[in-house]
Amino acid sequence: MIFRQLYDAASSTYTYLLADEHSREAILIDPVFEQAQRDLAMLRELDLTLRIVADTHAHADHITAAWLLKQKTGCLIALSALAGAVNVDMLLQHCQRFGVQGVTLEARATPGHTNGCTSFVLEDHSMVFTGDALLIRGCGRSDFQQGDPARLYHSITEQLFSLPDDCAIYPAHDYNGRTSSSVSEEKRHNPRVGGGASEQDFVQYMKAMQLPHPKKIDEALPNNLRSGMPESGRLPQEPDWADLHVSFAGIPEVEPEWVVQNQPSVTILDVREADEMGEPVIGLHNALVIPLSVLRERVGEVPKDKPVVTLCRSGRRSSMAITILKAAGHERVANIHGGILHWHDQ
Repeated sequence: MIFRQLYDAASSTYTYLLADEHSREAILIDPVFEQAQRDLAMLRELDLTLRIVADTHAHADHITAAWLLKQKTGCLIALSALAGAVNVDMLLQHCQRFGVQGVTLEARATPGHTNGCTSFVLEDHSMVFTGDALLIRGCGRSDFQQGDPARLYHSITEQLFSLPDDCAIYPAHDYNGRTSSSVSEEKRHNPRVGGGASEQDFVQYMKAMQLPHPKKIDEALPNNLRSGMPESGRLPQEPDWADLHVSFAGIPEVEPEWVVQNQPSVTILDVREADEMGEPVIGLHNALVIPLSVLRERVGEVPKDKPVVTLCRSGRRSSMAITILKAAGHERVANIHGGILHWHDQ
């Protein structure tokens, strides 16, 4: 199985990718709206097809990317039937199995943080994605939405602590940089519910907590009850000057074929060194040549009246040129994917 753990720093949210190496079909768990471009780039670079986006609950601290990813890929949206959200294709029930070819998850109802909180257990019980029900050395709060500390105690002790001790726990959030835990660890060391804590211990602990409401709750909850669809029902605006793709590394890129067809409308910046200028590049005309080694000093020579696409042998140095151009105030910039090597292949 292909597995990736991704992080959104603004909301301390983990997004998880699970995919089958053979079928190349993928599931994303708890994606973040602002990180959709990153997630799409990862899928593209790993040659995966997104089939399902599954949220563990209707989040209060960030907006899910479920609806946006469905518009981009045609995937299905999965969420607990108890969450009360619309635009959901798979209304999950307790103990329901779902997944893609080669990867199967079991939905376990784990309410208490919200009514619709669901944990996703991998078929072989080696991993569980606990959302906000059980965090690393903590748990989700139970003082707003449909929070109920007694229900949360039973969800954790009966549904999650009943899994094998070596089952790896992957939560929806961590605010201290911790990435995973295990059932055994949390049984022993969780300060709220571990170490033989009783229901009374847990409930009184949770009721004594006084936390501010999540900063984005007024924006996040209404959107998440629409599966992340904006109130306008429209996709966010994207750059329209080129057929752009953003790489998983965050680099805006265009294909050589697009550049050939649109040369008059862009400035082509060739950042190779003088000793590399041998045979001409087929189909390339009127490129501005400024080697990367002197680009910072000469960046003022790059016109700002048109978008700039950068070129080098492999596309690596020209991606660094993007950073220099942006720092100098160029907004419409893109790297030519794969450089001259890919150009010749196309």
